[in-house]
Amino acid sequence: MSVRAYPYAGIDKRDPIRACDELAAFAAEHGRTVAAWYLENASGAKLEPSGLSRLLEDSQPGDVLLIESVDQLSRLSEGDWVALKTQIGARSLRIVSVDLPTSHRILEDTQPNDCTKRLYAALNAMLIDVIAAGTRKDDKDRRRRLAEGQARAKAQGRSLGRPENIERNALIADLLWKGMSWSQVQTATGCSRFTVAKVARSEKKRR
Repeated sequence: MSVRAYPYAGIDKRDPIRACDELAAFAAEHGRTVAAWYLENASGAKLEPSGLSRLLEDSQPGDVLLIESVDQLSRLSEGDWVALKTQIGARSLRIVSVDLPTSHRILEDTQPNDCTKRLYAALNAMLIDVIAAGTRKDDKDRRRRLAEGQARAKAQGRSLGRPENIERNALIADLLWKGMSWSQVQTATGCSRFTVAKVARSEKKRR
């Protein structure tokens, strides 16, 4: 069993080192060494990222895909998520996520019997699906609220000015919700500080 780490490095310049160090330490705590790294700097919202594609191509049956958070994979659309799960299943690749304690046993159990293997696979798949669905729902809800705000303003005859980038603003709101600083969000999205502040105020009012 080889552990293939897929760190997410799309937040700021320190992230690649931080992410790799944390995943390496996590693997070591469970008696494992990371065999290969597949760094990704994209948003992870598409199935084509080079790092993830290379990881899938290199994997052998029983290998582990080690990630920091299920959210790294749940940014995919419903269709892409299903396609990714199909590829992972076809390669008998097992997912271990630092934020999903139930999955940690996969690293620790060196010789699981067939029954245990099936139990891990079923439980892991179920939990990952639930978390992924919840994350996608949050993202859709934020986009819906932004669209509704635009519609209300238009109905009231207020000037909308320059149309908002709904997808970008939803991403900004998501990153802020996850605890990133404004500077980190600026770096990750390439937007201005004014835009981050505007989205932050909008989200605060909605809550």
